[in-house]
Amino acid sequence: MMSLNFLDNYVPEQRTWDEMFSQEHEIRSPYKKIIEYLSNESAEDLNKKEELAKRLFMSQGITFTVYNSGEGIEKIFPFDIIPRIITAEDWAFIEKGIKQRLRALNIFLKDIYSNMFIVKDGIIPIDMIYSCPHYLREMYNVSVPHDIYVHIAGIDLIRDFDGTFYVLEDNLRTPSGVSYMLENREITKRLFPDLLPQCKVRSVTEYPSILYKNLMALSPRQISNPTIVLLSPGIYNSAYFEHTTLARLMGVELVEGKDLLVDNHKVYMKTTNGRQQVDVIYRRVDDEYLDPLVFNPESVLGVAGLMSAYRKGNVVIVNAVGNGVADDKAIYSYVPQMIKYYLNEEPLLKNVPTYQLDNPEHLGHVFSNIDKMVIKKTNGSGGYGMLMGYNATDLEVENYKAEVLKDPRQFIAQPTINLSAAPCYLNKQLHPRRIDLRPFALCGPDGIEIVPGGLTRVALKEGSLVVNSSQGGGSKDTWVLAS
Repeated sequence: MMSLNFLDNYVPEQRTWDEMFSQEHEIRSPYKKIIEYLSNESAEDLNKKEELAKRLFMSQGITFTVYNSGEGIEKIFPFDIIPRIITAEDWAFIEKGIKQRLRALNIFLKDIYSNMFIVKDGIIPIDMIYSCPHYLREMYNVSVPHDIYVHIAGIDLIRDFDGTFYVLEDNLRTPSGVSYMLENREITKRLFPDLLPQCKVRSVTEYPSILYKNLMALSPRQISNPTIVLLSPGIYNSAYFEHTTLARLMGVELVEGKDLLVDNHKVYMKTTNGRQQVDVIYRRVDDEYLDPLVFNPESVLGVAGLMSAYRKGNVVIVNAVGNGVADDKAIYSYVPQMIKYYLNEEPLLKNVPTYQLDNPEHLGHVFSNIDKMVIKKTNGSGGYGMLMGYNATDLEVENYKAEVLKDPRQFIAQPTINLSAAPCYLNKQLHPRRIDLRPFALCGPDGIEIVPGGLTRVALKEGSLVVNSSQGGGSKDTWVLAS
């Protein structure tokens, strides 16, 4: 039996929503079964489970690449064995809020690449759209099948000190992390086989089959067996493990640019049996590298002529080209207005308050309160290029301010939000660590589906609010309860 000191060092942090403990310092009911189970395990057994998880991650090649000093270093993705639990009620709210948000974002993308009603009606300034590097004039008036620009989305959610869910950012270009969600669940099944059914945890394993069904439904050719490929930048990409996993689970070909060619506005895959026409490309290559004839002429990752085949409607690209304008962090602040404008509904999920730094009033306020702010590049990702005001040195602050002043449009600021904390098994004890959640939504011709779960990322360093794997974060399995 584990001694009662298992929880002795667990001290919920001030003004932070604790996923396991209530304000009265009682274990919340969804966590009772798992804490009861863990209390009956010896420290040695739990250490063995932790070690087994590490071995499984390593043996299955579940890694990511950190680029430092120009070198790519393969790292195991740190995994915490204690699951993050979401109640059925909370999940129903999250699901409804994400669906609402994605409906509005898809309409917004169609609108700004055609009629621009939202600009004409004064909701979003035209300069905000045109100054976004991901707004592609090449997509103006291009017909996108079923008007779906965002087929796959990863919406990052956080929880403030009172338990309110906020959308931190929308990942709509080539969102990553779903393979870790799937692998985390497989590993949890090995570690706690009895607990999952006992706790009535909903399944996430349907994700690849839902994605495959949606890709099939998008085929421009009405044939029974369309050709679907996953286009990857190749083995040096930080998410290559995910590309191989998804291609394998869907049973589709994993290709690189050199495996495809365009002839007479049609895309073909080179095979040992000759050319095979491609109908749908699930691409994990950024817009600027997709077609060297239209975008970056130096690109060797894409396919010359791909955009001509796309414009002619002979191939479908998932996610749609040019949709990155909708996940620009400056555009993010307008999503609540989009929901009201396009859907005539009140937003269910709140945005984090956001300051546009090209607004002199906002800029003055942020610079005066920089110790309470997080400043981000509007098109940054992976936790890179951020200034966390509360722990930055005076020199870092001054240098960052100078950078902002060069081009304020490319930066936004948000007040520091605590992030909720969840229990993590560290050094034979449970300790609270900050977390976020990235649920994955799939938009297809039949509507939006969200598998019940997502990637819960963890800031494993004590006191840290940065959950990105590239910045020392890890992840844990996400349990959505059926009731």
